[in-house]
Amino acid sequence: MTTTHDTAPTQYVEANGIRFAYRRFGKPGGVPIVFNQHYTGTMDYWDPAVTDGLAQKREVILFNNAGVSSSSGETPSSFQEMGANAIAFIRALGLTQVDVLGISIGGFVAQEIALQGGDLVRKLILVGTGHRGNDMAASCSAEIFAGSYDPPEHLWLSVHFSRSEASQKAGLAFLERKLRRQDRDPEVSEQTVAAQGEAIGKWITPDDIGIDYLKSITQPVLIAQGSNDLIIPTMHSVTLQQTLPNAQLIIYPDSNHGSIYQYPDAFVAHATTFLDA
Repeated sequence: MTTTHDTAPTQYVEANGIRFAYRRFGKPGGVPIVFNQHYTGTMDYWDPAVTDGLAQKREVILFNNAGVSSSSGETPSSFQEMGANAIAFIRALGLTQVDVLGISIGGFVAQEIALQGGDLVRKLILVGTGHRGNDMAASCSAEIFAGSYDPPEHLWLSVHFSRSEASQKAGLAFLERKLRRQDRDPEVSEQTVAAQGEAIGKWITPDDIGIDYLKSITQPVLIAQGSNDLIIPTMHSVTLQQTLPNAQLIIYPDSNHGSIYQYPDAFVAHATTFLDA
């Protein structure tokens, strides 16, 4: 029987003194793609329409970084450390080359994996994310995460989807897909929430390097973004595309932070074309 997002068992591997939880499924033999999750997310927060779609042609690896959910240890308070831990996890699996996808703060981690990992990373996909020192004045994240939602998971309708009827309908379909799995991860701890929040504060603080670090990411990069991202403003993806040496940008219409969950079929097609090129 073919293993899918909903049926892949949770496995564990040790590296850097951490017991990393991961799930691995899809078509083996090529370059696998490693997924890096958003703020407070676990392996169960990914969209099966995206993961299973990509798994048709390649192996997909989902994991919880250090201290997150079912992985041991403490979550560090910088994305540089999270990137180093992710590299240790990838190498512990015996992999010498991977493609890397990151959404939101997972995109920050993905950039660090590319910067620190050298030839380990073949191609990079950045979704709803931004660069270091980014101006977050236009972000509505504080307001959205401070709100109350009934049921609680409808928070993600505000985070990932626009307020249009079509986008909200797509959001409800996404929630149904991602809540289907029975063998679920525990939610993240207060330590993880605090550490990720501290890491975000460090990432968005301007420094002397600015965005010049992006010029060191020479791998091909696909950037996917919503037309009106309320969490990490869409303009940051434009800056990424214009500054990274080898990047292309797709902006999906009438969409917010989770554009790939609103348009999973289109994204899988775009990502597959990019990865196969």
